[in-house]
Amino acid sequence: KAWEVLQAGGTSLDAVEQGCMIEEANEKGQSVGKGGLPDRDGNVTLDACIMNKHGDCGSVVYMQNVTHAISVARKVMEDTPHVMLAGKGAEQFAYEQGFKKEDLLTEASKKAWEEWKIKSEYKPIINIENHDTIGMLAIDKNGDISGACTTSGLAYKMAGRVGDSPIIGSGLFVDNEIGAAVATGLGEEVVKTVGSFLVVELMRQGKSPQEACEEAI
Repeated sequence: KAWEVLQAGGTSLDAVEQGCMIEEANEKGQSVGKGGLPDRDGNVTLDACIMNKHGDCGSVVYMQNVTHAISVARKVMEDTPHVMLAGKGAEQFAYEQGFKKEDLLTEASKKAWEEWKIKSEYKPIINIENHDTIGMLAIDKNGDISGACTTSGLAYKMAGRVGDSPIIGSGLFVDNEIGAAVATGLGEEVVKTVGSFLVVELMRQGKSPQEACEEAI
């Protein structure tokens, strides 16, 4: 979808938003948007952020009952004086902007949560299966870069937990002159290094993308 936007001459910002929206609406994907695995109390809570070529950004954290967190984040960026809205405030803002209220907990995710509750083990590990995010970067025909990041976070997290995904500099960073980075994995580890900003900063210092990623990791 993002590629279609770019091929039609659209902006990188529209491309990353529309690309992320596909996965947010995909109920089978249990790490993003509708159908995301809930926290340990059974609530699906979403985090997302978006950043444009000018360095403007918007973010929502711990938002419930609205599928397209990435689109709400864009509205925060474009229609408010703020960067980040959280929880009930983010949800209320979304309704005011015309987003509809939806139950994000699907039957499949509810069943998985109920099975987890029997053991209630919480041992997040870093591996290829445990990535909990969709991150997207795009560059358009004008050479302008935008990025987006959206997630339902780690499954069965403590209520109120926020990872790196909606935090500018950790989950996502864009510098139109240098490049951009977006992160997935165990958010707590990415936050500790301000990972996405670090990668872009290392590229600013002359490292290749590969070298910058290796050093950050």
